[in-house]
Amino acid sequence: MNTQWNKTKTTTIAAALMIVPVLSACGGDSSSKEGAAANTGAPAKIVFMTTGDVASGSIKPDDRIVAEINKRLNIDLTLKIVPEGSYDKINVAMATGDLPDVVTINYPSNSLTQWINDGMIVPINDYLSSMPTVKQKLESLSWTAINGKYYGYPFIERERSNVLIPYRADWLDTLGLKPPKTLDEFYAALKAIATQDPDKNGKNDTYGFTSVKPGPNAFEFVFYAYGMPYGDWALDDKNNVIPKFEHPSFKQGMAYIKKLWDEKLIEPEYMLNDTQMKEQKFYQGKVGTMDASMYRHVNRIETSLQKVNPQGKLGYMAPPSGPDGKAGMVAIPKNGLFTAVTKGAKDPEKAAKFIEFMLSKEGRDLLELGIEGVHYTKQGDKITYNEAERAKDSFASGGWAHALAWGSVAWPLTNNYLPQTEPQADRAKESVEIASKYMVPNLVNVTTNAETEFGGVVKELYNQVFMNILTGKTDIDAGIAELSKKWRDQGGNKILEEVNKAYKEKK
Repeated sequence: MNTQWNKTKTTTIAAALMIVPVLSACGGDSSSKEGAAANTGAPAKIVFMTTGDVASGSIKPDDRIVAEINKRLNIDLTLKIVPEGSYDKINVAMATGDLPDVVTINYPSNSLTQWINDGMIVPINDYLSSMPTVKQKLESLSWTAINGKYYGYPFIERERSNVLIPYRADWLDTLGLKPPKTLDEFYAALKAIATQDPDKNGKNDTYGFTSVKPGPNAFEFVFYAYGMPYGDWALDDKNNVIPKFEHPSFKQGMAYIKKLWDEKLIEPEYMLNDTQMKEQKFYQGKVGTMDASMYRHVNRIETSLQKVNPQGKLGYMAPPSGPDGKAGMVAIPKNGLFTAVTKGAKDPEKAAKFIEFMLSKEGRDLLELGIEGVHYTKQGDKITYNEAERAKDSFASGGWAHALAWGSVAWPLTNNYLPQTEPQADRAKESVEIASKYMVPNLVNVTTNAETEFGGVVKELYNQVFMNILTGKTDIDAGIAELSKKWRDQGGNKILEEVNKAYKEKK
């Protein structure tokens, strides 16, 4: 995902579709929270289909957290879990007509739009009075409503970011450099890393920067430094919405990036990288900087680095500023995951309350911390995890949340669920404070139907032209002109029609 939260891939979910019926009684000694006292009668059966999480792994059949949810909500929960990102399996399951009560899908997507149009997803407006957490969160996500109706909760972290530029602090120390603050200083640092043998191995084998395979978000901090004002679109001199690559900052940014490429300061195979490959090159001493998620990853990345080079030190910096002092790192997200109640729900109000619980503080505490006295103990503000007990259930190691949190609970950048034993908790929190200052606003919050329909095509066009410019197959002006024409001809005109309409309606 983007998302924005790249977690260490430690465990994979083996089954294409894992069905987990769970016990109704809690296996630990825990007092029931405030919601449980009112639960009477036979438990309501709820089937929840969602995507799994490679960092957490599968949910165990006798999992005590799921049993505790059953107890508190007086439900009988069955989980149908597909591997992370395998939305096609959810699409197939939905197409059979055997609908779960609650489902999670990527947002926005053609599938979700179709489900809403076909009446397979039901609005939750009538239940919002008993969903205070969801109702409050939707106030800042009002643009996700369709004709005034909310069809679920979009899992989008819009308040905080953790994306920065990590760097080899030991290399900069060796080179006598301070962390760069401007694009000129960033260029100088990359040049030194690539040409002055920072690892002192006597070989010319280091590059300044690496990223992941190209796309509209690749190197975006450079474009923001040159004055790109929004994360999604730009405006022309007539106040019409245009694609970002037609804004003057794009041409300036491409010239800067091409300079880095031509001087071999960018790792030449970055366009083949996924997140894991990118990080491995950082650990192995092939590159000195990259763009990456921090927060909980601060300690993980530095520890991984030091396994290869015990003297390695991790630093992280804000995005460099441009000629006019402007800087930005990532756009405020508009996409994520979406959890909704289907028309197959046997008790839609109970299904809606299940979503509410997962997002509430009570639910977050349960999914992040566990059952007090079993998975953790608390003395004042100090929380100590019992890793042995957490391992018996479906918590990931190293303080990661329960597997059921994925797709249901926003990763807690705005609340402190870092374990007290986290070796670099202060740096983790600091990284979020810094990164959050450099989130770039969007011009239009809503994602239109045309964007969803043609997004894959126009993104691939962008990737092709970006790489052609970078590698010198076409010059910048010709590349932008080519992209503008092809982009519009292959869906862009329809996208701009809908986005301009949404922008003018917003005004």
